[in-house]
Amino acid sequence: MRATGGLQVALGQVGDRWSLLVVNALLGGPRRFSDLEADLGGIAPNVLAQRLRQLEADGLIVAQRYSQRPVRQAYELTTTGSALAGALRLLAHWGAEHGAQPGQPAEPVVHQACGTPAEARWWCPTCDRMVDDDELDEVHWV
Repeated sequence: MRATGGLQVALGQVGDRWSLLVVNALLGGPRRFSDLEADLGGIAPNVLAQRLRQLEADGLIVAQRYSQRPVRQAYELTTTGSALAGALRLLAHWGAEHGAQPGQPAEPVVHQACGTPAEARWWCPTCDRMVDDDELDEVHWV
């Protein structure tokens, strides 16, 4: 496999223990540091501060100052950060499906309009149709 690729880039930006959880917490809109700290129970303040700085440096979030003294900021996703929503849903679905206790059903992602479990599919906007896995070029993930 190649030593470069989209997955390697993604893991470099959000592949640590907390970054995807921070992004997930921000999907609902801007949050203050204390809100994020409460939502992400168990994260040390210095780790949260470091993750926020790194996510901002990577262009996934932006900090908006709301107080000068003391300096306080609210954090929100950029368009690039918001684009992770689909990947987070897929990871959450995979985790629910494969991390369920033996003998207990997985929690499916459900279509709110009809209550049916949803399925993730590749879509070709040019052909305007779903694409099966065997129709995709081989991907070098790392």
